[in-house]
Amino acid sequence: MKYQFGRGLIAAALLAVINPPALAGQATPKVNVAEVERAVVEAMEAFNIPGIALAVVERSEVVLAKGFGVRHVARPDKVDANTLFGIASNSKAFTAAALAMLVDEGKLSWEDKVIKHIPEFRLSDPYVTREMTIADLLSHRSGLGKGAGDLMIWPDTDKSMSDLLNGIAHLPTSSSFRSEYAYNNLMFVVAGEVVHRVSGQDWRTFVEQRLFKPLGMNTSKAGFSRIPAQNTNWATGSIYWDNQLTPFFIDYLEDFRGAGAIASSANDMSRWLLTQLSQGETPEGKRLFSSEQQTQMWLPHIMRKPSKEGKKYYQQQFRGYGLGWAIEDYFGHKKVGHGGGILGMVSQVAMIPGKELGVVVLSNQQVYPALTAIINEVFEDALGLPDRDWVKETAERYYAKREEAYSEAGVVKVDNPQPALANQVYTGTLSSPWYGDVIVEELDGQLYIDFTHTAMLKGKLVHHTGNTFVVKWQQPMLEADAYIHFTLSPSQQVEAASMSWVNPDITDFSFDFHNLRLTAKSLPEQ
Repeated sequence: MKYQFGRGLIAAALLAVINPPALAGQATPKVNVAEVERAVVEAMEAFNIPGIALAVVERSEVVLAKGFGVRHVARPDKVDANTLFGIASNSKAFTAAALAMLVDEGKLSWEDKVIKHIPEFRLSDPYVTREMTIADLLSHRSGLGKGAGDLMIWPDTDKSMSDLLNGIAHLPTSSSFRSEYAYNNLMFVVAGEVVHRVSGQDWRTFVEQRLFKPLGMNTSKAGFSRIPAQNTNWATGSIYWDNQLTPFFIDYLEDFRGAGAIASSANDMSRWLLTQLSQGETPEGKRLFSSEQQTQMWLPHIMRKPSKEGKKYYQQQFRGYGLGWAIEDYFGHKKVGHGGGILGMVSQVAMIPGKELGVVVLSNQQVYPALTAIINEVFEDALGLPDRDWVKETAERYYAKREEAYSEAGVVKVDNPQPALANQVYTGTLSSPWYGDVIVEELDGQLYIDFTHTAMLKGKLVHHTGNTFVVKWQQPMLEADAYIHFTLSPSQQVEAASMSWVNPDITDFSFDFHNLRLTAKSLPEQ
């Protein structure tokens, strides 16, 4: 016993050296607001960002909530702490919180089967259909591939919830159930529909009345169309295109519903951070969801391999995904957060629960690494980390990587391209069992393609080689050029077509052309 006691004293002494206690009168490390503001200004210049809003909370207080720059790249209106941005996939945590409230009310369980609440829900595998739980919907472990089915909601389609549920049943899987992490938006759309079926309120109404209202998130809306006409304080995205920053409006992913439709501000999101860091209790002391459900949401439900960058720059040893939240270690601290991206607009939320520290950054340019650099500056002083110029380091890596990606962009060169057949051979209607109809037609000697459910996906076909063409969309800032390869019968009739990205290192994964299995529709008999 004496030996054990002595060993305990040695261990305690070693810990005191590694983590020395604060000396009497010595200030506890905290966020350096001046340094954070400097980092924001430098990041905006380094990454060519028109406007940023951020909020930082620490030890139950908002220590910074501020806007920088302009809401629209071509207009003078300033960003402030109440400017609305599309937070995209940071909406997922709100959907998880809505379900947590229903769990607390005894109206469902995390382990409830999805078909208990949505009987018509189907996946291509009957076993997965039968076994899929609410927790599975929220943790990216369905077996569907990354972004599978996103073309049903992106960009801006006309599909109803019924259409989406019908389409999901035909999506191909990329792994066995619960075996691999693969980010999937549609499962969160389904989760939002569970909120509807269980509560009797549609997802948008539930989020606004049961979450935003008690949280005091007074300007936030669960969809761009729900922003009152008199509120013009909202940001427009922008894309660096053809050597200049160009405004690019999209409706904050309204079709993403529970996966990404929320519009919010720095001030409103600060209240969300404070509530998260208080285990579900609002700044006014109202409990939205129990600490037990908070634990469930912040518990890794599937693990991911640490990234090479995470290991190198943040000493990352593990990372996983909970229920609407990403979880990882950051210099030995548990970090909880999420990112969100729209063409022209990105956001990031990050918290260190053990330090009661949280930050949200909203921007109207699609340069996600800039937000990461700002958050690293927020954490640096608050965690007592060595001083680094995160903005400079991150910008250098970003531009090197961007230059490499764009230098390799473009169609694959073919030394001896084979001729195409006559244009009319390729015309007709193709159909995907989950997306629907895609029409190829000839106008004035040029082939065009029309994704009939998606207004933005109209373009022309440029011959590449043989029966392969390149789709050039009418809106080039989508950066989503794709190959389309037609399969012909022995009688030279189109039977099917497949698609793939021209530039996989540039195109957003939500353009999941590779998941389409297009087959020719027979002409109706005359």
